[in-house]
Amino acid sequence: MSQKAYSQGSTFPATKPGVLRIYSMRFCPYAERTRLVLSHKNIPHEIVNINLKSKPDWFLALNPLGQVPVLQIDDKIVPESTATCDWLDDVYPENRLQPADPYRRAWDRVYASYNGSLLSNDPFELHTNLEGVKKHLQFFEDKLRARGDGPFFGGSKPCIFDFMFWPTFVRLPIIAIIKENPAANIDENEFPTLETWAKAMKELPAIKDDAFDVERHAIFFRGHVKGTPDYDMFLDE
Repeated sequence: MSQKAYSQGSTFPATKPGVLRIYSMRFCPYAERTRLVLSHKNIPHEIVNINLKSKPDWFLALNPLGQVPVLQIDDKIVPESTATCDWLDDVYPENRLQPADPYRRAWDRVYASYNGSLLSNDPFELHTNLEGVKKHLQFFEDKLRARGDGPFFGGSKPCIFDFMFWPTFVRLPIIAIIKENPAANIDENEFPTLETWAKAMKELPAIKDDAFDVERHAIFFRGHVKGTPDYDMFLDE
């Protein structure tokens, strides 16, 4: 199946019985969360990318909000990144990502909510208030250090929140590039626990297989800001 994004007027790509599908967009941080969980848990799936500026009618029929990610298998449809990640962990319980401790699981939900405030309603519009960004990072620095069983928020192994936070964290340096402000770069000496976490995350096969580097994210982001995002960027390389 082509990685190119399906747009308005395209024909619905027929599903196959029993085959899990994710409707995604290659640069979307929310869809990236779900793709990372799929990859980390080695769940067989196919990917259908969507042009979010010119959404196909058949995609809007699946999710009237017009947002990715959306999971589909047979007659089951699950939208939204948190719901899709939790559903995948419940339906495919091997290599469990949700903490067994209810208290820890509850706090992971709190972390996810706080992480969400780093992104506006537009998933690519990062806050440019550096003090606000650093306040969020300090929160996660302190919480991860307090858990004390790292390097991951899940301890010796990643949990769902690790994959929820990563797409946000990896996009923060875009501020430094777009605003041409080196001060926006994350100082590893200021957040040493998060730096150790980031190094451990980068070694995970799911991260290596899915992630773009910050420069490519910035190239896409510039097009998005101008209203001309290229959803098929870099596919011809």
